[in-house]
Amino acid sequence: MTDNDEYVSRSLLKREAEEAQRLGEQLVALGDPELDALDLPQPLVDAIRAARSIRQRSALRRQRQYVGKLMRRIDLAPIRAALAARAHARHDEARAFKDLEAWRERLLTEGETALKDWLAEHPDAETETLRRLIDTARNAPNAHARKTASRALFRNLSDQTRN
Repeated sequence: MTDNDEYVSRSLLKREAEEAQRLGEQLVALGDPELDALDLPQPLVDAIRAARSIRQRSALRRQRQYVGKLMRRIDLAPIRAALAARAHARHDEARAFKDLEAWRERLLTEGETALKDWLAEHPDAETETLRRLIDTARNAPNAHARKTASRALFRNLSDQTRN
């Protein structure tokens, strides 16, 4: 060993290999469009796609190890960043969904005051359509009709927030 060589412990190498394999398992779970967006080397993409089709437990374990081996040869930072961004986007979508559910519930319980608050936040909203959907959901003759009208109100709120 010369002075320029830096000592790297076997346990560190093993931890890095295990991390590469865990990232590989996350890549196996991705869909094709998301996988293609990552700009990975073709042998790695082929190995990931092959892992998806394997059902036998021991063969799948070997394929995951192979994916991990291929992952050790590339820079993992962009992959980590892309997976973190994907998780963050899913979290934001879930938060937006819950916010819309809360708005729908508020519109159905509070009525006109909640509608005024919604219109203050979304001035381009179609007031008459919202009033009609709220009234339909509130005055529905049975539970099925209430549920259907409530879903229609939710879809309308969702469409308005996307625009």
